[in-house]
Amino acid sequence: MRRWLMAACLLAGVATVYAADAPAWEKFGADVPAGEAVPVSRALDDAAAHEGQPRKFSGRITDVCQKKGCWVMLEDDGRSARVLLGDHDFYVPRDVRGQAEVYGVLSRVALSPAARDHMAKEAAAGAAVPEVEYRIVAEGVQVLADDPGA
Repeated sequence: MRRWLMAACLLAGVATVYAADAPAWEKFGADVPAGEAVPVSRALDDAAAHEGQPRKFSGRITDVCQKKGCWVMLEDDGRSARVLLGDHDFYVPRDVRGQAEVYGVLSRVALSPAARDHMAKEAAAGAAVPEVEYRIVAEGVQVLADDPGA
């Protein structure tokens, strides 16, 4: 009996250590599925292979819609995609920044001059909006809550 009790205590201690090592995510929208995320820069290097189907992408949030928090810019290694939060299904705080994972569908979108102007007005001051951008329509977003670089 004593051995079983010691084994149970040891397993509980190990589980506590692993839980403490797990990253704490601040979640928005639907849950992001478990599994490996594709860095957004790698996805854009081979966009055709990553477009059109829901996937998990990773990067750093560098800008947020300053009007409502309805989109974020996800950047990795100098490449970025605008992440739309569903069809305005959910929002993020306008000051959120840091390492993030998103689950959604990647596409390439040509923007009209009016759309570019609209996006520029919602972005942080001085952010340029290209004529063509990559977008991820996300079902869920999670941001590393304890990211010291946020």
